[in-house]
Amino acid sequence: MATTEPTEPQRASTAPQQNERPQVSLLTIFLTYLQIGAVAFGFAILQKLKAVVVEKRWMSDVEMNEGLALVQLYPGPIMVDFTAYVGYKLRGVPGALVATLGFILPSYFLMLVLSAAYFASGRLTWIHPLFLGLEALVIGVIFNVTLEFAERAIKGRIEAVIALGAFVALLFKMNAIVIVLLALAIGALLLRPAGEQDKAAARPLPVVKPLSGRRWAAIAAVVGGMLAVAGFSWALHSDVGRMGLSFFQIGSVAFGNGTTILPLIQSEIVEVHHWLTPAQFADGIALGQITPGPFLITAAFIGYKIGGIGAATLMTFAMFSPSFAMTLIFTEVFTRLRHLTAMRGALAGVLASFVGLLATVIFQLGAVGLTGPIALAFAAGAFIAIRFFKLDVIWVFAGGLLLWAGLLVLRLA
Repeated sequence: MATTEPTEPQRASTAPQQNERPQVSLLTIFLTYLQIGAVAFGFAILQKLKAVVVEKRWMSDVEMNEGLALVQLYPGPIMVDFTAYVGYKLRGVPGALVATLGFILPSYFLMLVLSAAYFASGRLTWIHPLFLGLEALVIGVIFNVTLEFAERAIKGRIEAVIALGAFVALLFKMNAIVIVLLALAIGALLLRPAGEQDKAAARPLPVVKPLSGRRWAAIAAVVGGMLAVAGFSWALHSDVGRMGLSFFQIGSVAFGNGTTILPLIQSEIVEVHHWLTPAQFADGIALGQITPGPFLITAAFIGYKIGGIGAATLMTFAMFSPSFAMTLIFTEVFTRLRHLTAMRGALAGVLASFVGLLATVIFQLGAVGLTGPIALAFAAGAFIAIRFFKLDVIWVFAGGLLLWAGLLVLRLA
């Protein structure tokens, strides 16, 4: 029996899942990430971001993991960049903007309130005992995230060696970006993700459309706006302007997450310019930890100290905008190279290294935060609640912090 050439609709039906992306409104994207930004804490944000993408079927599991690997290849806070990546894949530059704004705004406004209270009343001594309970819960959540990543990323001996090497290297203070680049090179040379090759053989590769003039213009507008604000900071010739330029510089060159970027901020803000005392900086970090959303919202606290709400807004923009612009550009570049076998191997290597980097974070946080059997029980309880009972992260944190606060009142924690 003769066969006929498949029609265009039939070709579309055999395309990868990422070509069958649902049409999501900008309002839906904004409200979704506004909710995440209002309830997700610390490294638990990663758990929440992944859960939302999977539950809403906005992206395939492959695309999500590729995005998480991609955002580690350039400077900036990983969680915020992954948020921008998802928004950009869904609705282009407007989608990236509303997703990132929704994610950052709750913590920004909450930090403004806390900063005003802090600088009006002095040190908030109640934060630090509460922070110990939060840290114990975060350790349990990160442990679950690490296991989930390991299940997806560690598919053979090479990936296992990369993960172990990343763990040891970061433990001995090797630069995180050097670790990621080494993992990328090893993956490109040695890894050939068999699962993806098999799928690719069974279906045609997705057609990558040329970047439209409208999207080029939107990306150029984002870059131009960022440069304009940087120029405005330079033109101020004040502490606020100099601090803004410092945050633009840090946001443009610092890799990793809050814990790896904070030393650069501390060096610039406390040691070089003395804009904050060490005690004030430590309290700003604690406030960043107990507020939901991106940890580096501490930038707003620092800005508020120097120039009130206006400076807080400028520092927040300067901290996050450089990597936001990079996300738009790198996503477009990656889209045109993702079919290359070496690129897939490189991304597999980066994901494997991420397992080791997360394991190092658990080890380092555990050495400081698991100060006794009660803290260890809280970390284990958070892990069990999420891993086996599938509780939402917000309920784990809400219940855990309430219980910890009760123990503090009884002087048991």
